[in-house]
Formats: sequence, structure tokens, C-alpha cells
Amino acid sequence: MTDNTQQLSKRQINAQETRENILEIAYAEFAEKGLAGARIDEIAEKTATSKRMIYYHFGGKEGLYEAVLERAYERIRAQEQAANFEALPPDQALSAIIGHNFDYHFDHPEFVRLVMNENVLNGEHIANMAGIKARNRTVIEALRSILDKGVAQGLFRAGIDPIDLHMTISALSFYNVSNRFTFKHNFEIDLSQPEVRARRRAQIIECVLSWVGHRPT
Repeated sequence: MTDNTQQLSKRQINAQETRENILEIAYAEFAEKGLAGARIDEIAEKTATSKRMIYYHFGGKEGLYEAVLERAYERIRAQEQAANFEALPPDQALSAIIGHNFDYHFDHPEFVRLVMNENVLNGEHIANMAGIKARNRTVIEALRSILDKGVAQGLFRAGIDPIDLHMTISALSFYNVSNRFTFKHNFEIDLSQPEVRARRRAQIIECVLSWVGHRPT
């Protein structure tokens, strides 16, 4: 390897590290403050780089926000694919996917806040982000495969739309984070307590499995 090649590789590595550093800081800032409240100046101050480099890598505030959204969905979908739930028996696979979805939302409230913020913006950014759409199709195809196997084995009833199933799982998981504080003040139940969390997780799994036609023995 020549000196020029080594220098180029080092620059490429440094550029990637800089980009990752910006993304991680921006992820937290946009999750906490939303697109309107986050400031490029504040993000730059918290990174190991400069405002100029943020514009170089992402083109501006909206470009950075869209990269953060891409990262948010990439992480949850990558974990699902790595788990390879479809390899399990269909009832176990669906139970595992529900549990993973519940846990991921619970352990990553910043993901919930980012999704909520994008909905406040009427989904105007995510609407044109083909990468997110492609990634989200992977979970639908996984659920379709699990449903088909479950129907073939007599465990699930036919006719369940995998998109409907995904929406139900997401909604039940999402609520425990998005409404945690209002629920606590209204009903004096802290959804973050381990025993409450475990009970709610089990309830959601049972509800969804019952809906698709599986009856726990």
C-alpha cells in the first residue's frame, strides 16, 4: 500500500467517524427537541467537529434530520433481521417478534419521540425516503411468512393482513412509551416498573396471539 493510499484510507476513516459522531449527537437532539427545536449550532458544539462539516456531510438541518430518521428505522429493522424470528415455529416466532417490538420501544424512547415528531410534521420527510420504505417492508415480509406457516400448521386463522398485524403490534408497544407519563398521573400506575412492564408485555403477546387464532395451552 502506497503512502497516498494509506493517507486516503485514513481520511475516509476519519470522515466516516465524523459522520457517525454527528449522527449520534443529532439523534439525541432531534429526539429531545424535534426538528423545529433542534439547532445546528448546538449540535455542532456537542460534536467533535464543526458546523461546516455538518453541512458538508448532510447538506443542512433537514438533511441531517432525514439521516437520523433513516438511522432510527435502520436500527430496529436490523435487529429484527439479525434475530431471524422466521426460523422458529410460527407461534414462537410471532411471540418473539411481539416481545422484541415491545422491548425495543420500551428501551429506546428516543425512537418513539422521533416517530411522534415526524407524525406532527405529517410525515413530510419520511414520505420521500425510499430507504425507510424498503427497510420497513422486511418486517411485513417476515410477518407474512410466519402467518403463512401458522395457517398451514393450523395454529393461525387465515385472512390476517401482515400490515394490520404489524400495526397492532406497533400500536400496543408504542403506547407504553408515548403515554407513560400521562397514564401514570391519571391512574397512578408506573409503566416503567419492572413488574408492570413484564405484565404488560405478557398481556400484549397473549392479546395478539389470541387475535390471530392461537390459543395458549
